[in-house]
Amino acid sequence: MYFRWPLFILGLAALLPAAEPVSDKRFDDVVALIRPAEGEEKWTSIPWQASLWEARSQAAREGKPILLWEMDGHPLGCT
Repeated sequence: MYFRWPLFILGLAALLPAAEPVSDKRFDDVVALIRPAEGEEKWTSIPWQASLWEARSQAAREGKPILLWEMDGHPLGCT
């Protein structure tokens, strides 16, 4: 009996009305709202090094530490 609940819920979902389409003006307003404002992305002004060896060499020359920003998994988060 329990295995039929998902089918029942899917059947009810099919009866719900569809959402209204988003107008072009509303879409532009939402995009403007979520897009970073000028000066909000300060990390983009840092001269990041893609090579760990180059970063290590530069840090040794300048006597500065290294910030290692890395992640594991798929770059789009699709693991």
